[in-house]
Amino acid sequence: MITIRMYKRDEAGVLHFREALYEEDEGQLMLTSGPVGHEGSAKVQQVAPEAAEGLLHAFAVASAEDGYSELEPDEQHWVIAQYALKTVSGTERDRYLEHKATQAISSYFLWRGLGEVDHTEFAPRKLNIYCLVPDVKLAVAGLKVVLRDPLLDFTKLSIGSAPVTDLGALRKRHPLPAKQPFTLA
Repeated sequence: MITIRMYKRDEAGVLHFREALYEEDEGQLMLTSGPVGHEGSAKVQQVAPEAAEGLLHAFAVASAEDGYSELEPDEQHWVIAQYALKTVSGTERDRYLEHKATQAISSYFLWRGLGEVDHTEFAPRKLNIYCLVPDVKLAVAGLKVVLRDPLLDFTKLSIGSAPVTDLGALRKRHPLPAKQPFTLA
């Protein structure tokens, strides 16, 4: 999968996204755009592998001409969805939860320009799902919506955030008020 994701702020300060995603296995190019945090409009077309690179380049050039750009690392944030686990290393059920939650977040974020799931990790008694996002408040709100699914165990969920450049500056975002600090391990 090849993804190009670009953003710009309009005169009112609203962040907008444009994303091109090429799925090599299916030969599909999907273009999505809209205000960040809201379901964007999408166009899907079949594209031969040899034509995909040119179309992706044209997309990036046209988006740049319209004022869109890829975000620099210091413009992004980590938002971490964290599940409390009953065991130190996690069970088969926890691995299922990791898979399902990652799928749900990825799909929800994709359609709304909220970023992407970067990676996951199991820490002692915790499952951490790291999301790289352009807007913390919108991403946290999105996580609280998408992870309410009964199969995704919302009652065990905590959410924290930090700048990409300083993971040590973690701040608890859910549940509030914070009774304990948000920690990764």
